[in-house]
Amino acid sequence: MEAEKNVTILWVDDEIDLLKAHIMFLKGKGYHVISANNGADAIAMVAENNLDLIFLDENMPGKSGLETLSEIKTMKPSLPVVMITKSEEEDIMDQAIGSKIADYLIKPVNPKQILLTIKKNIDTKRLVNQTTTSAYQTAFSELGLKINGARDYKDWQEVYKQLVYWELELERSGDSGMGEVLQMQKADANRDFGKYIKSNYLNWFKNQDDGPLLSPNILRKKVFPLVDAGEKVIVILIDNLRFDQWKTLQPFISEYLVPIREEFTCSILPTATQYARNAFFAGLMPLEIEKLFPDLWVSDEDEEMKNLYEEELLNHQISRLGKKYKTFYHKVTNVKSGKKVSENVQDLMNYDLSVLVYNFVDMLSHARTDMEMIRELASDESAYRSITRSWFNHSHLLELIKELSTRNLKVVITTDHGTVNVNNPVKVIGDRKTSTNLRYKLGKNLNYNPKHVYDIRKPEEAHLPSSNVTSTYIFATEYDFFVYPNNYNYYSNYYRHTFQHGGISLEEMLIPLVVLEPRG
Repeated sequence: MEAEKNVTILWVDDEIDLLKAHIMFLKGKGYHVISANNGADAIAMVAENNLDLIFLDENMPGKSGLETLSEIKTMKPSLPVVMITKSEEEDIMDQAIGSKIADYLIKPVNPKQILLTIKKNIDTKRLVNQTTTSAYQTAFSELGLKINGARDYKDWQEVYKQLVYWELELERSGDSGMGEVLQMQKADANRDFGKYIKSNYLNWFKNQDDGPLLSPNILRKKVFPLVDAGEKVIVILIDNLRFDQWKTLQPFISEYLVPIREEFTCSILPTATQYARNAFFAGLMPLEIEKLFPDLWVSDEDEEMKNLYEEELLNHQISRLGKKYKTFYHKVTNVKSGKKVSENVQDLMNYDLSVLVYNFVDMLSHARTDMEMIRELASDESAYRSITRSWFNHSHLLELIKELSTRNLKVVITTDHGTVNVNNPVKVIGDRKTSTNLRYKLGKNLNYNPKHVYDIRKPEEAHLPSSNVTSTYIFATEYDFFVYPNNYNYYSNYYRHTFQHGGISLEEMLIPLVVLEPRG
């Protein structure tokens, strides 16, 4: 394979005349090669030329290779430098590697070594991008068949897993054209997934063996058995964490904790904190929570916060199941509370089960809706993942994970629901008591186009509470969001391309649950 056009290489060696054969070889491959025989000239050439790679001799009279390297890195930190030396002394290698060299070759070098080094440092991204694009093009038809042929929940898990895989691969490759094709394929999947949910959701409550693991059953089936087996268990619930965001964070977490099981669970409808997370902690559907613990259930009509009683609901579930765990619950909503948890990890070891709720991703999605600056920073799916990654890498949650990796325990990372980037406004009319969420509405006498929603006219069939005998739940599908006719154009533009939850989509409903243990 010939070199990319306009690739310029600087070769620095005090015996440069002896390397003419190598230089001619590279020129024959299409590379532009310039040379210098001392460090001072090399530094001047770095300043004057737009270089792609430097081959630098370590042992030169005057300014040494390491001294030259230091000055080059000060001028252009990202410019790859390959150190070439006769010496195999470990301290010289350590110094060079510590100075962030791109590669290290021992003389005598041969043309194939040189060519391989160039391809690793210059052509790798292009070659990887070409391979990724080609691989997705090959997988495109197969994935389309899987989408069209998805008949049950396991099929949809596999479809979503593949969509996220290719979304992240194409994002890394930088191929925006193929990325757009993937987004169209994901839209097709969400359209068909909405149809699947409409046809099957209520049946899951009649025969639970046919459906997925829903919010109320997660602790009982996936977490409590770990505690019963004698493990110390830490549950980290990150609000609004989508599967693609988990896969973005996974490489950083895997430095300290090793996933031993990764699977999907399914958020109940509405995919909103009031419903899905309360069901998670209570081990009950919302209607049962309202009936058994009316003082712990806050209706849509009330102004009170909807998730103030998670610890109480958790303890009720544990007691109802006859468990006698010593438990700890803490909600992290700011830097101070996050720091306190990470600094007192040893205290968590005094409990059988610790549950930590992190609200950052949820706050990010709301901030992106309300703040123009955050909209700019998280302008699309890729940027949204990037901000999540940046938060995590500078958060006390990462510090906590580092500390947990030194203990004998199991860590469960999960969420209550995901979120979806909406772009299509759908008109709905309701009275003043109609709920305000953009992806679902609860109210009486709702006026809507049934083609655009999934409606549940008998909420009790979905184990959902209602304040009126004529109350109806409607759910947005695909990338729709509900807008009232009043000031329709203003609100359509204001909420378009914001991240919302409450409705039906792969991103909102298929959520990660990962069990991890310390590495090593």
